[in-house]
Amino acid sequence: MGEISCSNGIGNGNGVNGKTHSSLNGYRKSCWYEEEIEENLRWCFALNSILHTGASRYQDIALLDTKPFGKALIIDGKLQSAEVDEFIYHESLVHPALLHHSSPKTVFIMGGGEGSTAREILRHKTAVKVVMCDIDEEVVDFCKAYLVVNREAFCDPRLEVIINDARAELEIGKECYDVIIGDLADPIEGGPCYKLYTKSFYEHTVKPKLNRGGIFVTQAGPAGIFSHTEVFSCICNTLKQVFKYVVPYSAHIPSFADTWGWVMASDTPFTLSADELDSRIKQRIKGENRYLDGKTFSSASTLSKAVRKSLDNETHVYTEGTARFIYGHGSVQKQNQA
Repeated sequence: MGEISCSNGIGNGNGVNGKTHSSLNGYRKSCWYEEEIEENLRWCFALNSILHTGASRYQDIALLDTKPFGKALIIDGKLQSAEVDEFIYHESLVHPALLHHSSPKTVFIMGGGEGSTAREILRHKTAVKVVMCDIDEEVVDFCKAYLVVNREAFCDPRLEVIINDARAELEIGKECYDVIIGDLADPIEGGPCYKLYTKSFYEHTVKPKLNRGGIFVTQAGPAGIFSHTEVFSCICNTLKQVFKYVVPYSAHIPSFADTWGWVMASDTPFTLSADELDSRIKQRIKGENRYLDGKTFSSASTLSKAVRKSLDNETHVYTEGTARFIYGHGSVQKQNQA
């Protein structure tokens, strides 16, 4: 659950739930964003201001100016990305798949309405056509208006934005793609996206829409030492039932308060060394990556012993009837406290 609360800081200074803080003079006005990330565990940070709040047909939307992480996009009370560290998530999501492909010309993004995934793809010189398919037009318009960092990407003639359900769009479309990217919301109970993490979807919708040598990659939720069993391990195992070669990898995202996971899959083996990845980065990508290079990906795809063991022993296959979900389903609320 995501919650915005304000307090004047007057009182005993015990800081209950991070909502009341005292300074040396006993008074400090504060405003905080708080999200429940697990039962009995909440994550909160101070705000400079609330830039915008609204609601679309599908979800609540907020843009917050946070003190530690800059502008932060909140959807349905869950932090989606933050200005200071979103490059970690989006470079990790996009570049490994595009770099491992021999010549990625066409890319389909499931979700990605924020525009950051498209931005990173469009840095690739090989990219000829990028289709971003997001179900929520109001989120896309919101991000176009407020996320200045992605305005150039939205104006790029190689980008086609389609407002539709990604599954329906892939099923009715005739075109196949070199890379398909799942930049979807986390599978949350009662949410619209969990069906796009299932074996049937991967097998009957995604895989047939990949060109020969094509690569699929998806964000796969929390991948920390304790949190990876929520959905990361079973998404990885599910993709193993559909593709010959599957590579899970992870990175710490400070604003998410956890390690995050992605899974890359193909019927063509992933054989590039760190040096070969670096060579392709220099040849193909405009500008310099802030996070990802060959050694970083080698490290990201070398999971800890505990997580590797857990993934090796995972037997759960993600289906609509046996879905797993990450914790929580929140909404942004304002609270005024005396």
